[in-house]
Amino acid sequence: MKIKSQKDFFSGLMFMGVGVAFAWGASSYTIGNGARMGPGYFPLALGVLLAFLGGIITFKALVVETFDGDKVGAFAWRPLVFIILANLVFGAMIGGLPKFGIPAMGLIAGIYALTFIASLAGDGFKFTEVIVLATILAVMSYLAFIVLLKLQFPVWPAFISA
Repeated sequence: MKIKSQKDFFSGLMFMGVGVAFAWGASSYTIGNGARMGPGYFPLALGVLLAFLGGIITFKALVVETFDGDKVGAFAWRPLVFIILANLVFGAMIGGLPKFGIPAMGLIAGIYALTFIASLAGDGFKFTEVIVLATILAVMSYLAFIVLLKLQFPVWPAFISA
């Protein structure tokens, strides 16, 4: 059988892979039932739904003819590297890396670093737009996580709040 849309075929396979992984991971938790859901109920349902949708998308990619064949293009390494790096730096800044002697820099500094690094993944970097976005994200995150949810984690760098 010929693949008629590579993009749909590979995205369908990705959905199925993630769905199976979620469902498999949920199998080690108590599932429960609809009236008394256990901790594994939602991941199992999500995994089954993702796998089902992936199957439909993959089947459609094999059956439905597309105009240009939807070829998979070159791999976008730059966005992948910068987005993953932004998340790793954010995690390291929130909690610090005590093993390497790096103190926790807190939520606000972490959000600014995350925003600046992630903005390098795109083609156009505008400093003013990035600083405005980072400020809005920092304020909204502070209000949501610290004020409203009352979560206990560092907001400011350890050397400022100590």
